[in-house]
Amino acid sequence: MPAPALSLEQRMLLRCSAAFALVSNRQQSSEVWALAYPPLDLTGRDFFVEASASLLDETQMSEDALEQLLRAEAQALLDRELLQAVMPVCLSLLPPEAP
Repeated sequence: MPAPALSLEQRMLLRCSAAFALVSNRQQSSEVWALAYPPLDLTGRDFFVEASASLLDETQMSEDALEQLLRAEAQALLDRELLQAVMPVCLSLLPPEAP
C-alpha cells in the first residue's frame, strides 16, 4: 500500500517527531551539540506520541506504515544533514516551558 499523501502540517509533524527522537537519543548519549537543545526526553516524547496519534487518526494509515515513514524521515534528516537545521522550527512547536 503506498504512503498516504500528507499535508504540509502532517509532514511537519512527521519531520519534527523524527528530529526530536534523534536529538533525544543523542542527548542520552551526551553528544555535546545535542545537549545545547532543551531536554527532549519528556517534551519530545509527548510531541511524538501526540503527533503519531494525530497522523494515524487523520490518515488512517497503519502503525507499521507510520513507523516506516518515521524511520525514512529520520534517515533523510541524517543523510541530508538537516537535523540541526530543522530543530529551531521544530522547537517552536513545543509548548513554552513553565516558569
